[in-house]
This record gives sequence, C-alpha cells and structure tokens, in this order.
Amino acid sequence: MTSVVEIRRGSSPVVLGFPHTGTDVPVAIRARLNDNGLLLADTDWHIHRLYDGLLDDATTVRATFHRYVIDANRDPAGTSLYPGQNTTGLVPETDFDGKAIWKDGETPTAEDIAARLAEFHAPYHAALAAEIERVKALHGVAILYDCHSIRSVIPFLFEGKLPDFNIGTDMGRTCAAQIEAAAVEVTGTAPGYTSILNGRFKGGWTTRRYGRPQTGVHAIQMELAQSTHLATETVPFAYDEGKADRLRTHLKTLLRRLEALAADLKP
Repeated sequence: MTSVVEIRRGSSPVVLGFPHTGTDVPVAIRARLNDNGLLLADTDWHIHRLYDGLLDDATTVRATFHRYVIDANRDPAGTSLYPGQNTTGLVPETDFDGKAIWKDGETPTAEDIAARLAEFHAPYHAALAAEIERVKALHGVAILYDCHSIRSVIPFLFEGKLPDFNIGTDMGRTCAAQIEAAAVEVTGTAPGYTSILNGRFKGGWTTRRYGRPQTGVHAIQMELAQSTHLATETVPFAYDEGKADRLRTHLKTLLRRLEALAADLKP
C-alpha cells in the first residue's frame, strides 16, 4: 500500500484538502468487504483531478485510503456531524444508500477502529495541520478549502436532487464573512448551475476542526454534485471532460478570489 497521505507543497495561502478521493484499501480490510462494499461507490470520484492546476502553487493534502477504511472527515470520537439525520460514521457500516458494505460477522470492531485511527486518520490530519501552519507562517493567514463530491440523488441522506454547489461554513463559524460571500457570489452567478450555502452539508469535521477565523485559519467545504463532472454517477463513475472543463472555469474563479482575499484577512 502507498503512503496514507500525499502532499504537494506550495506557497499560496490556499490549502486544498482531499479526504475522500483515495481508493486504497489494505488487502486484509478488502477481504472483509462484501460485493457491495467492494464497489467503493462512495468515493469522491476524480475530485483531485478536477481541481488539479486550477490555482498556481496551492498546497494539496490528499488521503490515499478509502473512506470505508476510515473516514478522514469524521470526528475521531465518533460524534455525528448531523445528529438526527442519516449519515455514515467514522468507519462506515453501510454505504450512502443504507446498504451493508461488510460481510456478515466482519463489521469493524472497536479495536479495528482504534488501529485505523492511528494508522490512517491521525497521519492525514497531522499532515494537514502541519501544512496549514506552514502556510499561515508564510502569509499570516491560511485558507483551507476542503474538496468533496457526492451523488446528486441519495434518498437515504437527503430529499430530492442536491444543488450543484454546496458550500459549508458551519453557519459562518469557520471562515470570514468575505470568504463565504465570495463563494456564494461565484457559485450563485455561474450560468446553468445551482448552489446553496449551509444546506444539507454545512461542513464536515475537517472544516469545523480547523476553521478558526480569529486565529487566521479559515476553512470552507465545497460539496459538488457528481452530475457536474461525471458521465454517470454509477459504475464506472467515468470522468466527463466536457462537463469538468466547464465546471473548472468557475472553480478556478472561486479559488483565485479566495487567494486574493487572504491579504485582507490577517488577524
């Protein structure tokens, strides 16, 4: 298995986080997944490719392991991000449709979870925290932009069709108002796309953990509907170059806006 985290260091004040694009599953863990789990359907398919090259010299931190191993965007204590709503946990027992992903009798134990926290979750966040601090030391401020995607229709998690752009700032707590406003403006004026602020997705554990505007660290989550850049949201989850290129134009505009804002956000 490759390193659990891939880092590309840059000098921009913007750090891109990719907690859910990895598809690596250790052999011993893969053997415990059932046929449904082996599809790895809940991957944030091709998101690191979608963002590649959009912002010169941006730092990127990417988990290479799959979220079925352990979810890098969940509280290590196992606390739900959305109490009272259907969601998946630190080590999921089901997929996003509520269907089992482990063979009978192979659901991860408390001991399994503790081991995976140490081997996967903790190293990813140690790397992410270190890069945020390095960037902050360069600029006096750091902006974490957490990159995500999800199928546009998942009745188990939400009603109807998800908007194309889903901005999460934990109700404005994780970043300066200027960052939130820029994200709303760029996505809200993108022709042919829909967007929402703090709708079904308000920012995961990563956004909420690192977003401390008063200390100069701002965090925002972007959850994209996969219909915006995939040819199909089912197997084989193919990347659609035409859709992606159209979407990349607006993502590039947004990232450049955030980068430009950094100079005015020093605490």
